[in-house]
Amino acid sequence: MGVLATLVMAAASAVHAVDAVVQKYGFGKPATPVEIAGWDIDVRPDGRGLPPGRGSVEQGQAIYDEKCASCHGTFGESNSYLQLAGGVGSLGSDQPVRSTASKLNHATTLWDYIRRAMPFAAPQTLTPDEVYALTAYVLSLDDIVPAGTVLDQDSLPKVQMPNRNGLTTAHGLMRVDGKPDTANAACMRDCVATPRPASEIPAYARSAHGDLSQQRREMGAIAGTPTPLATAASANATTAPAASGVALARRLGCTACHSVDSALIGPPFRAVAARYAAPGTASAADIQEVLVAKLRTGGSGVWGTVTMPPQSQVSESDARKVVEWILGGAQ
Repeated sequence: MGVLATLVMAAASAVHAVDAVVQKYGFGKPATPVEIAGWDIDVRPDGRGLPPGRGSVEQGQAIYDEKCASCHGTFGESNSYLQLAGGVGSLGSDQPVRSTASKLNHATTLWDYIRRAMPFAAPQTLTPDEVYALTAYVLSLDDIVPAGTVLDQDSLPKVQMPNRNGLTTAHGLMRVDGKPDTANAACMRDCVATPRPASEIPAYARSAHGDLSQQRREMGAIAGTPTPLATAASANATTAPAASGVALARRLGCTACHSVDSALIGPPFRAVAARYAAPGTASAADIQEVLVAKLRTGGSGVWGTVTMPPQSQVSESDARKVVEWILGGAQ
């Protein structure tokens, strides 16, 4: 009997110890209401979540030409990135074209994605008016809305997309012949009544990849939260602390596509330095001016077909500092 009691007590202690481990993660902090509000920006098909604002097709075209056409093509046909226009009505054919216009079933989805993720190098820097205008222009490319249309939080949910009733997951997202991205059926049987987290990052893995906070892709302005790009425009450049070349490249989002010495989406910084260090007719000053202009206006063809989006949000002085660092060998 004494042995049984001892075993029961030991088992209870073990359960208590497991519960204690489960409840203590040892990293992070509770999200504040302001931080939650910054991420709570989803827009539903019925328009719930849309902020006040308005924008016309014509206003959207001007913004698109400046910030979007270098990746998505002058008329949404795409320059190596996702096709926006064309393919309406083709999804049921043997040659489906899965563009934004052909596959989305709600216009609010387009609005939501533009606000969250575009432009690629400076997401969440567009104002609500700019997002309404861009949405109107993209929809006009396939005559989903006519020229002169002005969209706002009331009219956008009423837009009828050609694929309103035809959404399917029976294919891949990008490839015409792609397999479905997901194929599992929801189980919904024997579900746990109250799920509890039961794992934590082990101590040996917490710093295995360095300081993760310094490796996050920089974002633009997020509602309710201060961010580097959101405050940079209003900060006095003369009082801002000086940043090293690599730190500035990270802050401006350059490292989302480029690394120091290995190829990502774009060429490594040191490969750029090596190319322009080769003897030629251009002076160092001329090379610097060319690269500063290219950084801010974008382009393609020098390093292959992938387009570099324009970085118009980067000040000329910051662009010059990054270029000087790159041409110095990206040390």
